[in-house]
Amino acid sequence: MNKLNKLKLILKKLKSVVIAYSGGLDSTFLLKMAIDTLGKDNVLAVTARSETYPSSEYKEAKRQAKMIGARHITIHTKELDIKNFKDNPVNRCYYCKSELFKKLTDLKSEYRLNSVADGTNFDDLKDVRYGRLAAKEIGVKSPLLEAKIGKDDIRKFSKVLQLPTWNKPSFACLASRFPFYDNITKEGLNIVERAEEYLRSLGFRQVRVRLHKDIARLEFYKNDFSRILNDRIRDKIVRKLKDIGFKYITFDLEGYRTGSMHEAVIDKR
Repeated sequence: MNKLNKLKLILKKLKSVVIAYSGGLDSTFLLKMAIDTLGKDNVLAVTARSETYPSSEYKEAKRQAKMIGARHITIHTKELDIKNFKDNPVNRCYYCKSELFKKLTDLKSEYRLNSVADGTNFDDLKDVRYGRLAAKEIGVKSPLLEAKIGKDDIRKFSKVLQLPTWNKPSFACLASRFPFYDNITKEGLNIVERAEEYLRSLGFRQVRVRLHKDIARLEFYKNDFSRILNDRIRDKIVRKLKDIGFKYITFDLEGYRTGSMHEAVIDKR
């Protein structure tokens, strides 16, 4: 049995589902497959808004959900009110996901649906994912993971389905820009969001602005390095990011990589 057919069987067993929907590659593919398999009346897409989720991502999620024809609602989460999240321990995602999944479970009951699902995929097992513990505790399903569908599979299937997210770069919540144990603040989230939006406006498809006190550590795809070293572009970036609030602007020679903040924690061990 191929992976796509296995996914359809997994979704059919759910019968009806609330999907944690961010508008990214994984959750958009899952939402499309769920609607095609179960019918739109048996699927509810839920997007959570908070300071850790950029406005541009939210607007895109709304557009994608409308394009797919999904029932889509927005809820608000308050991660910064959760001390165990705000203090930014290594397992901070556990506390964020616990709040989110509890809200989705309440919606499951309210809308009389059978299950809650997220877009965790098979490749996510390669990375540190503390939110997985919250999902298991609350009974959240991960159909893509169960079907052993990874990132490359999702891009391939999404392209066939003509989903515009098929080549969308990976995204993680803005809290991931803070070194562990540095408090996550609304002000810090805001300047990171503004800085990344500006860099994307210059044509960089993937970028991370890691916040080290008053230092911005910039991560780009390696094939963008030559553009960063262009005097005109570099000067524009420095001026803008200093206007936003950074004192020092640094360029990470290792380039973009997921989970780079975990490197410092691993080194301490």
